[in-house]
Amino acid sequence: VKEDVTHIFFYGAGCGTEKPKQLLKDVLEDFFPNCKAEVREDTYAAVYATVGNSMSPAVVCILGTGSNCCYFNGTSIHSKVPSLGFLVMDEGSGNYFGKELLKAYYYKQMPKELRIVFEKQFNLNERKVIKKLYQSKTPNKYLAGFAIFLFENIQHSYMKKTLHEGMDRFIENHIAQYLKELETVPLHFVGSIAFYAKDYITTQLKKRGLNGASFVRRPMDNLIERIRKEHLIS
Repeated sequence: VKEDVTHIFFYGAGCGTEKPKQLLKDVLEDFFPNCKAEVREDTYAAVYATVGNSMSPAVVCILGTGSNCCYFNGTSIHSKVPSLGFLVMDEGSGNYFGKELLKAYYYKQMPKELRIVFEKQFNLNERKVIKKLYQSKTPNKYLAGFAIFLFENIQHSYMKKTLHEGMDRFIENHIAQYLKELETVPLHFVGSIAFYAKDYITTQLKKRGLNGASFVRRPMDNLIERIRKEHLIS
């Protein structure tokens, strides 16, 4: 029953400023009368999933449906590049690679053998694609759904090239903003794209004298463990 709930930890998009954060906190604590709610933006979930209870400073990258990069100083998060979302940024994300694959297919730049498989795997009716892109509430998730094709066919040289180029852009546009911080703190990665592209990210990082300290596929697992230890929950 809701009276038994004593703690709620909520990490979500749009919870980075005080007004929406307080609003959601009030709603949660009103509905669960005996609980204390902690509300933070979703980037903190990624940070806590990598730095753990040590709360050590680090640069943390998110590569999932979307992408992001930030510096955690031990208490708070600082971003040097504003996130303008999936339409403008998101290099190296599932959304980014989905767009690259669709463009390569329709521009006929994708090798024929891959085009054949791509057509069989996805409904590429032009009207349907346009509807999904411009009438769907979550076009970024729709685009990210194509990214699996990249990893399923990663042995093909064209796919390897696409992955290397995408990760190189992410490193150049995002991680390179934190080169000074990375002289003294570790670099972590969170998200399914980061996890499956670990070898390719590592290759691109080494070109710049950098290394990834950890690659976490599911931040929720580490986050739950951190909360359990911090609050002594069995």
